[in-house]
Amino acid sequence: MLGQRIRTALVMLLVLAIVLFGLPRAAAIAGLAVLILFGAWEWAALAGISGWFGRSGYVATCAALMVALWTGTGDPVRFQAVLAVVMAGWILIFGWIVFAPRSGPRWLAAATGLWALAPAWLALGRLLVQDERGYEWVIFVLLLVWAADIGAFFVGRRFGRVHLAPRVSPNKTWEGVLGGLLGGLLIAFAAHAWFGLPALAFLPLCVAAVLVSVVGDLAESMFKRQRGLKDSGRLLPGHGGVLDRIDSLTAAAPLLALGLSWLGRVT
Repeated sequence: MLGQRIRTALVMLLVLAIVLFGLPRAAAIAGLAVLILFGAWEWAALAGISGWFGRSGYVATCAALMVALWTGTGDPVRFQAVLAVVMAGWILIFGWIVFAPRSGPRWLAAATGLWALAPAWLALGRLLVQDERGYEWVIFVLLLVWAADIGAFFVGRRFGRVHLAPRVSPNKTWEGVLGGLLGGLLIAFAAHAWFGLPALAFLPLCVAAVLVSVVGDLAESMFKRQRGLKDSGRLLPGHGGVLDRIDSLTAAAPLLALGLSWLGRVT
């Protein structure tokens, strides 16, 4: 299984590299949108929406919300306001995970998916269009989340003893969270040196992003458990579905984009 995961990951990296470096920026943003909309197709099933028509309608709703967010956040003030509201919503989602992970109406599960997916695309897209370093910002966000995921996986697998949220995801442990923080900090220190950002502001932002990425992961796990599913889909051998690979990103990307906007790097 690990070998299959690695092979699939290499293919995904190749596709991502083609999207980010082989396409014009507008096309790259569209490519990221396609990725997010694949996630919306899978989230529809997590929300109990069945049938091609119902799931297509959910994807179309997500696409319309993405367009509305993009056109409505053309200046930094509105961009920051929208992402601040989005992150406040993640606090409520975290409360749901902690206090009532096994229950909830389907409409709320569907709304949570839109809340998670559309702003994540907005955050990545706005970072991508930032001057000549836009590609670097997007790569940084992806590397931070991936390093946290990898650190959590291997440390949790080797040393995990204390369960993090057994009612939601029995395999996740506090030791894995610490491993994820360590992996994220390695990328954060490298990015601090690369971008020349103030450490006292930038490193805490990265730590917060790693921690909130765990909430994104747990949110998807909660909905999968509610629906009795192991994976969100079968598109990626060894990984599951698209959501299984971007769940952490849905919470972390908006927070990082918001923090970088406060630091004057998103205009």
